[in-house]
This record gives sequence, structure tokens and C-alpha cells, in this order.
Amino acid sequence: MNEIDYDPRISGKVRSAVSKWTSPMEDCRYGSEFEDYHKYIYRKWIFIIFCVVIVVVVIGIAVTVGPYDIGFLDSYSIIWNHLVSLITGEEISGLDDHIVVQLRMPRVVVGIIAGAGLAVAGAVMQSTLLNPLADPYTTGVSSGASFGATLAMTMGITVATGAYAIVVNAFLFSLIPTAMILLVSKLKNSSPTTMIMAGIAVMYVFNAMTTVLMLWADPNQLEEVYNWQVGSLSRSSWEEIPIMLVVTFVGIIVVQFMSRKLNVLATGDDLSNALGVDANRMRIILLATISLVSAAIVSFTGLIGFVGLVTPHIVRLFIGADNRYLIPASAVAGAALLVCADLVGRVVLYPVVLQVGVVMAFVGGPMFLWLIMRRNSRVWG
Repeated sequence: MNEIDYDPRISGKVRSAVSKWTSPMEDCRYGSEFEDYHKYIYRKWIFIIFCVVIVVVVIGIAVTVGPYDIGFLDSYSIIWNHLVSLITGEEISGLDDHIVVQLRMPRVVVGIIAGAGLAVAGAVMQSTLLNPLADPYTTGVSSGASFGATLAMTMGITVATGAYAIVVNAFLFSLIPTAMILLVSKLKNSSPTTMIMAGIAVMYVFNAMTTVLMLWADPNQLEEVYNWQVGSLSRSSWEEIPIMLVVTFVGIIVVQFMSRKLNVLATGDDLSNALGVDANRMRIILLATISLVSAAIVSFTGLIGFVGLVTPHIVRLFIGADNRYLIPASAVAGAALLVCADLVGRVVLYPVVLQVGVVMAFVGGPMFLWLIMRRNSRVWG
């Protein structure tokens, strides 16, 4: 018996509640709940591992596609021998190694980096702005990059000179919409809806200016602009990979470390502030980080749509909306989706190559419509 059983000031309901909480734990019931929780976590990791396996398999298939025939298993052997040679310092020469490593692998590696970065950017933007339509396109990042590249191609107005003049222009102009969104976030009573509406407004302005430049361009310049805007991995080379890889990897690591606070931010500003998370400050940091990642990718690959919009929704169907797992899962799923889309574009009309931006539009549009029409499932949560 406890002392509270004899205290006349304590009601019967309080005694009952205290007795319930101080009674021995029901090991069976709680053991079952812990087991269900572990199964829930295992399902998340199984999905991530499954996407990694898809990427590995598609790499082997992608490097075999081309006029020069290379076997599926031989492609892995060539890649492995080249990696070993880099460690040991041994020089490897040969036509197979040159074709796989120098000509075909850069395209695949850029596809992995771009898919991972754009998918994570979409997932973070959707959680940060509390809008299922948020991605690097609807926030204006891609439109700014398009205008910067078009300005360099048609008018010759560039910030830098040399081989990366177009890339630098696209990168710098892609940051302008983000700066506008962050400026709006400083306004009094600004909300996530206000911020994404500001991004859409800037997107339309940049699209209009890009259209004007294209109307003034000669046919050769217009063709160059069109080839850039359609989004492609065919221009990929090893020289541009380090910049994309470092910016994307650092950006993903930063937002992954902030994933717990991002979960709090996704519940709304009022609750976030009540739990000690500065919603406006957190939103600015996340948007700035993700915008840098998106800008670094788009400036090299051109406009590749639907990766950042569709991938996070697909991942949420399998593992839920917990950003601790959503961010890495979106990264590997986005990489798998973009590499698969590029592979489809290379084989569906072979030897004609269908650019990956076109393939993603064909795949992403119907897929997103299907996700919207899934009334019995929570696509966004």
C-alpha cells in the first residue's frame, strides 16, 4: 500500500492513475510494440537498399549501351579494375577502359549526383514551405538558371569568361529567385505560402525574359538555347563532376543533420517556435543550402524537371514523411529514377537519343497525376 491510499485529500481517480503508472510494466504488450517499431524502421532501410541496388544494376546496363559492344558483367570488371588502378597507381590502357570510364561513366555519375541532389532539394523544399508542389522549378531556381544561360548564349553577356561562362551565368542567376524568397521571408507576417508564391512570381518574370531573348536570337543561338533548356546528361565530363559532387554532398549532409529540426518545422511555425525552433531562421538556412545544391546541378545539366517534385512523393508512400529517413531515401531514389530515365532515353529510339529532360516529362507528368488521384493513400503527410 502507498501513502496516497490513506490521504483523504487525494481523489479516487488520482489514486487509480498513480496505481496504473506505478504498476509493473506489461512486458508482452510493450515488447510487441517495440518489435513493430523495429519492423517499421527496417522497412525504411529495405527501401533505401533496394534503390541502391537499382542504381548499381542500372550502372552496369548504362555503360553497355552504345555502338561499341561491351558485356554487362564485363562493364563491372572494367570499372573495378580502373578503381584498383587508381589506388595502386598502375596505368591501364585499352579501348574498353577508355570507352567505359572516359566516355560513358561521366554521364552515369552526373545522373546519380543530379538525381540525388534534385530529389533532396524537392523533399526539403516541400517540408520547409509546407507545400507539396514545392521544388527547384516552382521556386524559380531553374527559371533563373535558364535566363542566365540564355543571356550568355544569345547576347554574349557573361559574368565569367572561358569554357564555364554559361555555367557561371546560370549558377548566379539561379540564386536570384532564392534571394527574393529570403527577402520576402523577412517581411512582417510572411508565411510559407507567401514565400512560394514569391518564387512562382519570380519564375514567371524570368520565363518571360528568357522568351524575349529567344525571340531575338538567330537560329543557331536558338538551337543552342533549346538544347540546354531541354535538360541533358550527354554533355557530362569528369571535369565538371567534382564541383557538382562537393556542393551536392555537402548540401545533403547539412540538411540531414538538420532533419530532426526539419520535422519540427514541418508541423507549422507556431508549434516550431513553441518547441524552441526558430522557424524563419531555420527556413532561411535550409532554402539557402538547397538552392545552392539545385543551382550547382542545373547550371551543368540544364532544366531537368519532375525529379524534385515526384520523387519525394513516391518515397513518402513507402517510408512516410520522417525527414530523417526521407532525405537519404529521396537521394538514392532520385538517383535511381534519373539514371533509369536517361537509360530509357538512350535505348527507346536507339540510335536516336531522347534527352533525359523529355523522358522525365513523359514519366513524371502521368506519375504525378496518378499520385494526386490516389485518394485512399496519403501522398503528403
